[in-house]
Amino acid sequence: MHLVEWLQRLMSDFGAGWVMWLMIGLSVISVAIMLERAWFYFSLRDDIVKLSEKLRKSLRNDDMDEAKKLLDASPSAEAAVVSAGLAEVDRGARAADEAMKGAAALQRMRLERRLAFLGTVGNNAPFIGLFGTVIGVIQAFEALGKEDKVSAAVTAAAGMAPQQVMAAIAEALVATAIGLAVAIPAVAAYNIFMRKSKSILANTEALTRVLLSHLVAQTDAPATEE
Repeated sequence: MHLVEWLQRLMSDFGAGWVMWLMIGLSVISVAIMLERAWFYFSLRDDIVKLSEKLRKSLRNDDMDEAKKLLDASPSAEAAVVSAGLAEVDRGARAADEAMKGAAALQRMRLERRLAFLGTVGNNAPFIGLFGTVIGVIQAFEALGKEDKVSAAVTAAAGMAPQQVMAAIAEALVATAIGLAVAIPAVAAYNIFMRKSKSILANTEALTRVLLSHLVAQTDAPATEE
């Protein structure tokens, strides 16, 4: 059997139904991830500007206990990173900086968890839908060819061939529509969550500088007095 004929028969036998179910499954998983990520980011919300001001005030007063309480009370990822640095304050500014860099890397992994799936679905769902459409079109023309062989005269007299082709193609295009319906929300959610993640990491960088500036000032203070 010719390779093209074998592939054609394979696609016709399996049909495009499995593509539809695959798209529905991807859609359900995508929605679940969107809801989980939305709740995760919502749980991290905090007034970082106010937290930064309070932290700066506590550090200027050399009240490390108050600074630790402020950070522990905050649910934000920014506070978790600075807490890691605060735990290394007694070892110097460099140790605190390295600790906060490590904590920031861990927080980045938490913030971007499962977002790769959304990005992958958003980029590839239209192509999966298009694949289903191609299978549907192949089935439509194959069925039309078989029908023409059996009842060519009757079909031509009734003028049904064009109508059957158009109806089959319209049905096959449903796969493309489903692919787009799955891809658009996934891409939108991916962009929103990535932007939120970058914003949190930028706030983290700003908050870590508050602690580092205090530690550097403490290190330089003796030299200034001399």
